[in-house]
Amino acid sequence: MKPITSEGPIRMKLLELRILCNVVLAALFAMAAGGQPVAASESEAGQHSQPAVDEGNYRYQLFVPRGVPNADPEAKWPLMLFLHGSGERGDDVDAVKRHGPPKQAQRDPDFPFILISPLLPAEEDWDIAKLDRILDHALATLPVDRDRVYLTGLSRGGHATWRWAAQEPTRFAAIAAVAGRGDPATACALKDLPVWALHGDRDDVVVPEGSFAMARAIRACGGQKSRLTIYPDLGHNAWDPAYADPALYLWLLSHRRGMED
Repeated sequence: MKPITSEGPIRMKLLELRILCNVVLAALFAMAAGGQPVAASESEAGQHSQPAVDEGNYRYQLFVPRGVPNADPEAKWPLMLFLHGSGERGDDVDAVKRHGPPKQAQRDPDFPFILISPLLPAEEDWDIAKLDRILDHALATLPVDRDRVYLTGLSRGGHATWRWAAQEPTRFAAIAAVAGRGDPATACALKDLPVWALHGDRDDVVVPEGSFAMARAIRACGGQKSRLTIYPDLGHNAWDPAYADPALYLWLLSHRRGMED
C-alpha cells in the first residue's frame, strides 16, 4: 500500500520498513536525549497506569523511556500526548495500548518520547479543559522540554487533536491527526503550527474530506506547515500504517515550538 502524500509518494517495502524502524528509532532516542548516552532502566521506566491528576479527570497510561530515570537531572525530554478513538472508551486503562504510540511504546522501551495516553470513559467525548490539566501536571512534575510537546490522536482522538490545537496552538510544537475531522472555521488558528493529517481514502466512518478540508483551509489562511497523507484502498484504520512509520516520529521531533522554517 503506497500512501499518497502532499510531499510526494512514500515507497517502502515491509521488510525495509522493519529494518528502518529499528535503525531510526534508535537514532530518535539518541536525538531525544540530546545525543548523550542513555543509562540502564530503572523501575520508573516503562508504561504504567496513573490515577487522575484531579477529581473527575481522566486516568492515563504514562510511558517513560528507560534512559530517563538515570539521565542528567537537568535533561529535558520530548512529550507526546495521544488521544485514542471511540473503540477504547470505558474503564480499562490498558485499552489505550491497543493502537498507536502506546502500542509502539509497549514493544520498545526506547520509544523516544515521554508518552501520556488518557482513557476516555464510555459514551464521553474529549474534554479539552481536563486535557489541559493533565498537560499542566506533566509539565510541573516530569522532565519535559516545553518546546517539544507533541499532540496526536486517532478517529475521535483525531477530532480532539484538531480541536485542542485550534484552541491552544501555542502549547504544541507539532500535531498529527489520524482519521480525524476538524472544523475548517478554526483553521486559521493553525496556520503557524506544523500539522500532519493522515487518512484512508476509503474511510466511510470519518470520510477523508475531513482531512482534505482542514488542509485546504489552513493553506487558504497562509499556512505553509501543513502536510496531508492519503492511504489508497484503506478504510478507517489509517492508524496502523501511520504509527508504524518512523517518518512520523522523525517529523514530529524535527519541530520545536516557535521554530522558524
